[in-house]
Amino acid sequence: MRLVAVVASSCALLGLVAPLVGAQGFKFSQPDPSQAAERAAQAAREDRIAYELSTPCRAELKGKKIMVIIGERQSDGYVMAEQRNYGPHFQVINARLRDLGLRTYTPEEIRAQIKQAEIDAYFRNDPDAALSAARRMGASFVLRGLITADARMNNIIAVNQVSVSMGFTLAQSDGKIVSDVGADAASYAGSDVAKMALTLVNEQADEIVARLYGDYCRNAGLPPTPKRK
Repeated sequence: MRLVAVVASSCALLGLVAPLVGAQGFKFSQPDPSQAAERAAQAAREDRIAYELSTPCRAELKGKKIMVIIGERQSDGYVMAEQRNYGPHFQVINARLRDLGLRTYTPEEIRAQIKQAEIDAYFRNDPDAALSAARRMGASFVLRGLITADARMNNIIAVNQVSVSMGFTLAQSDGKIVSDVGADAASYAGSDVAKMALTLVNEQADEIVARLYGDYCRNAGLPPTPKRK
């Protein structure tokens, strides 16, 4: 009899609680709007990458050689372009370009055949230097990566904040622009701009290279391969 009474009491209690729960619209889990937005943004990014990588590319265009050079704009406007300083940045982009079947030069090959003065002149948008450098390498295209930083003092927390961006411009040896792609990073506290730029490139490399590849296959002409001097 005692057991029956306990069961009856429990059932009565559940009968009182159930309507209350239903009235309050109780749910075991609530979807996180921020997570849903993040998933949607990631899906959109993957769609953009897939679209660019599906661009038809002529076999003869894939066989053309691309020279990749990277520089960093200093606060006084001067571009530091010692290629040995940007090996990791180069590898992030280069590995993906080669995986897509494009032909690129290594920084070592570039330094062996091109004078630093020519690379510096190229970053000053000197067309003669660009053509001369391409000819020395036998390259039909030049991909230039330029790191830019904007440093500002945060007066509230007394921290130096730096916003880093990196632009990639792909051009034919005759100067025609084929693609111009940019990437930006939020402000951070620190002074190692190259390290932050590497983090930025690692985070966005898949989409950067996909854009470059799509533009390359759509827009590039077929200039004759420059003869080596």
